[in-house]
Amino acid sequence: MRRRESVLVAMSGGVDSSVAAALMVKRGHNVIGVTLQIWQESQTDPRHAGCCSLGAVEDARRVARLLGIPHYVVNFKDEFRETVIQNFIDEYSAGRTPNPCVQCNRKVKFDELLHKMREFGCERLVTGHYARIRKREDKFHLLKALGTEKDQSYVLYMMRQDQLAVTSFPLGELRDKSATRTLARELGLPIADKPDSQEICFVSEAGGYREFLRKVKPDAFSDGEIVDESGKVLTGHKGIADFTVGQRKGIGLTIPSGKPLFVLKIEPSKNQVVVGLEDALLTSEVLLEDMLWGKIQPDQTPIDVMAKIRYNMDAKPARLFGGASPRLEFKKPVRAVTPGQIAVAYVGKTVAAGGTIRL
Repeated sequence: MRRRESVLVAMSGGVDSSVAAALMVKRGHNVIGVTLQIWQESQTDPRHAGCCSLGAVEDARRVARLLGIPHYVVNFKDEFRETVIQNFIDEYSAGRTPNPCVQCNRKVKFDELLHKMREFGCERLVTGHYARIRKREDKFHLLKALGTEKDQSYVLYMMRQDQLAVTSFPLGELRDKSATRTLARELGLPIADKPDSQEICFVSEAGGYREFLRKVKPDAFSDGEIVDESGKVLTGHKGIADFTVGQRKGIGLTIPSGKPLFVLKIEPSKNQVVVGLEDALLTSEVLLEDMLWGKIQPDQTPIDVMAKIRYNMDAKPARLFGGASPRLEFKKPVRAVTPGQIAVAYVGKTVAAGGTIRL
């Protein structure tokens, strides 16, 4: 953004969004801060429930006051409950492992914030995400952040052209998170040393997401069987929502050789968890659905990409197929392909496509 614009900054109360807001002020833009109120009644202590909690809202308000910008809190509790939380519950109940951050970005943050941006008469939406947007010819493209440590293009792969056209990620040009904290100190922001939120924002139960699910969806924890790949019953379980593909901890089973067993598959129709040796978790083919295409959409001829099947893995060489049955074929097998998670493919630094992993 080179000229003076009216911008709406999404302020979660954390370091990243606070620095993004401060940079917009420093660059001379007319800035309005907005925080989404999404904390839920099920949280035991909404003051400390991650981004957009009661405590986070107060931090965002303090930063806005320091920057001298107007700040608004917008109630999105119903939208968040109906889309993100309900999807999280439904997916785990179906034996899948969802990514609530992707769902929030897709269904709540960008759609709703762009609507608010227009309501406030702003021209642009700014967030504290680590990614970049570039226009090439007549199309906008999502790129990885300049620094790879905090790159968040994976959770933003679903952004549409109309969203990319009016969104900016100023932190995408920074080398790493330490640069952001240094900027926060230089700008005199009171949250410069605030820890990053690591948990699911709507889960504050001591037992994590499993305890949350037990509270809101107790029927997802009906007794069932743990079986081997041949279907032999090894032991019982207390609910498929306790398990995810690749899991070792909590199974408590070994074979006579002493080798541990891992979750290979979850079959909700049978209320069964299939376990086996770790080598059985390796596969080269990843089937996809609900695809969103960025750089190019292949048909019969695949394209070479670098792809990742979870946020915290390094991208690996693969071929991306389009058409009626989109899929990734990795050159070397990848571990624990998990239905419900997201696969994102890159060509260079640019997001080429992304989709949900299916069985």
